[in-house]
Amino acid sequence: MKNFRGKYIGDKRFYKMLFGIALPIMIQNGITNFVSLLDNIMVGQLGTEPMSGVAIVNQLIFVFYLCIFGGLSGVGIFTAQYYGNKDDEGVKNTIRYKFWLGIIITIITIIVFKYFGSNLIGLYLKGNNDGGNAQTTLLYGNNYLTVILFMLPAVYLGMLYSSTLRECGETFIPMIAGVIAVFVNLIFNYLLIFGKFGFPKLGVVGAALATVISRYFEIIFMFLWVFFHSKKYFYFKGVFKTLMVPANLVGRFFVTGMPLLLNEGLWSVGIAMLTQAYSIRGLNVVAGQNIASTINNIFNIVFIAMGDAVAIIIGQYLGAGDMKKAKETDNKIISCAIFTSIVIGSVMFATSGLFPRLYNTNETAKLIATHFIMVQAIIMPKDAFLHTSYFTIRAGGKTIVTFLFDSVFMLVVSVPVAYILTRFTTLHAVIVFALVHVADLIKCAIGYILLKKEVWMNNIVKE
Repeated sequence: MKNFRGKYIGDKRFYKMLFGIALPIMIQNGITNFVSLLDNIMVGQLGTEPMSGVAIVNQLIFVFYLCIFGGLSGVGIFTAQYYGNKDDEGVKNTIRYKFWLGIIITIITIIVFKYFGSNLIGLYLKGNNDGGNAQTTLLYGNNYLTVILFMLPAVYLGMLYSSTLRECGETFIPMIAGVIAVFVNLIFNYLLIFGKFGFPKLGVVGAALATVISRYFEIIFMFLWVFFHSKKYFYFKGVFKTLMVPANLVGRFFVTGMPLLLNEGLWSVGIAMLTQAYSIRGLNVVAGQNIASTINNIFNIVFIAMGDAVAIIIGQYLGAGDMKKAKETDNKIISCAIFTSIVIGSVMFATSGLFPRLYNTNETAKLIATHFIMVQAIIMPKDAFLHTSYFTIRAGGKTIVTFLFDSVFMLVVSVPVAYILTRFTTLHAVIVFALVHVADLIKCAIGYILLKKEVWMNNIVKE
């Protein structure tokens, strides 16, 4: 028992370090997701079709988010290790690489959504009309997408700044920027969706416009804060005097980071394909899953923040060459994530029927949402283990391994299971959803083996 405690349970100093990094991320994500819930409820007051149309577009935009996240996180592995190795110029080169990579991803995304957005939305409307009209939903989705595209440049620049700050141990300022953004979003949602205080009543277009405005507030705040505190954030000082990145570093960043970009991109495509598979069962399922997903995002903020903490803390230990400390700390972070997810999942299960009552949709959609939430609560410890394991493997630069572990598994196992069960059986979408997650137990076994073999314990910035 003493050995178990020493291996998996930290002391007061450990938890102070862990939550010193993770708590601001939890607060930011918690406020962001809570306000997203309020936004979702506001759009939900417009009816099932508007809520479903917005939910479908947000699922597509989610692919962009994760492509940017994956691309920037790939080189962010170097940022954390450069910072741990006290290599300021190395950090600056990763920022410049992020700048160019973000531009490329953003331009490609805008082109794809501009010319193929309507067709992509239509893929989610192939099922029956149970719960609403497909053509009306498509119209709302197209209106929302047209405006939300203006948000993408601000998202990419915001992620460039926030990811770099976090990788260098600064989680407080991205939290403040995120809090500002979500409250701006909330205020403008209220004003523009419902036409309050003399503002036009724009419905889903108002929701999109509020989101765009909030993202520009976020990046302006971070840019000004870093600019006026350049002594503290010295790695940003003069970073854009040149946009050139040494060719040898471009090659290293690309080889290590591209699998992660592909992984996040393909994983998000896989999630979109899973959602599309469930949508075959009708618009009530689309609405119900949207409600459940929004609620789930609120409850999973703890283990999500633990994953970020792994990337920051373990990345810096690896960069400093302290492999023993990296291993000991990683075991304790993963254990903390699993334990807290058991507690939080229990609360989520017990309150699963309350949240759908907040939405102005039909009783069938509310019941489906409740059942989705119950399943998500039960599988939360599994998700916590997989999330922290993924970030552990990634921290050591094993991005090809994470690519196979994450997105390849999604596309080879999870998506085919959902496709077969929704097309060739009459099982309810919630049951299919649960069975897809049962298949993840195979992934858990693989993750455990990879952690045990210590394939992630690498210093990738050592000359």
